[in-house]
Amino acid sequence: MTSSTTISLLSGGLDSATATALAIEKGNQVIGLSFNYGQRHKKEIVAAQSIASYLGLKEHIILNVNLSTWGGSSLTDLKQAIHNQGVIKNVIPNTYVPGRNTVFIAIGLSLAEARNADEIALGINAMDYSGYPDCRPDYLEAYQRLADLATKAGREGHGAKLWAPLVNWSKIQIVEEALRLGIPIEKTWSCYQGNDEACGVCDSCRIRDNALRQSGRADLCVQAKS
Repeated sequence: MTSSTTISLLSGGLDSATATALAIEKGNQVIGLSFNYGQRHKKEIVAAQSIASYLGLKEHIILNVNLSTWGGSSLTDLKQAIHNQGVIKNVIPNTYVPGRNTVFIAIGLSLAEARNADEIALGINAMDYSGYPDCRPDYLEAYQRLADLATKAGREGHGAKLWAPLVNWSKIQIVEEALRLGIPIEKTWSCYQGNDEACGVCDSCRIRDNALRQSGRADLCVQAKS
């Protein structure tokens, strides 16, 4: 029986690594797709390469899509300070990158159609990141409808499906799943700052470290490494 093919949008972070490993666990061949989009935390690309190698992906593509040309986010504009006041209900922080997932998924769909892939694995999560507009279930549902109309494969009834297994999971659930799957969490990169070492104070670091502590793996926290 021929295995299915998954295109995994692999950022180098814990969530995308977990989604990628879940696709492999299903028996799928996985092609990793990562983006150098002008982000200040370019170390996540190195992390993505490490995870792709560790998981033995069929292929790993790194594409340059420079969203920093027009900025609009503290992740792509060095003049803006990274938000680190914690998650504020109903407030989308300045770490949101305008149109990022919309652009990335569109490119993933192009690659999926070219490679006859059955699905696109997304590590997006709506629970812990202030409800970014492009990380919500209704966004995924609408994008799937667009994908089915926008591609030849979709019009023929066999277009790639957007698969976001972690979208409604808590960060603790994601950490525990990553541990079960044997993902080398120390090789992933979640920090928003563009330093050699994780800062430990940005929202992403704090959410990750809190989940690691609650899962009994404080040894993997940023503070434990400093």
